[in-house]
Amino acid sequence: MFFISDALAQTAPAAAAGPESMWTSILFMVLIFVVFYFLLIRPQVKRQKEHKALVEALGKGDEVLTAGGLIGKITDLTDQYATIQISTVENKAVEISIQRSAIQTLLPKGTMKSI
Repeated sequence: MFFISDALAQTAPAAAAGPESMWTSILFMVLIFVVFYFLLIRPQVKRQKEHKALVEALGKGDEVLTAGGLIGKITDLTDQYATIQISTVENKAVEISIQRSAIQTLLPKGTMKSI
């Protein structure tokens, strides 16, 4: 009825698990860890250190870009929060408070148009 004949699996002779195969496996695992360290872990730690230094070096009057995409000028700083002026409406400043860690980039002075 079926045109495909049954295939029977053949068992291959078991390879001897000697010390060479054990060392090869360990060496391969170490190699994978080294690759992950240099391609993933190390660059991420470097970026975290740079961002921490940026957040600690903030001062009043700095122009910043937030993680949400807002551009503003810092008007007040506390340990955890920064108050940022993002615009003026009818000669009144529009300010928001954000966490300092939400500041993504420090912009060069004069980047913002006059508020």
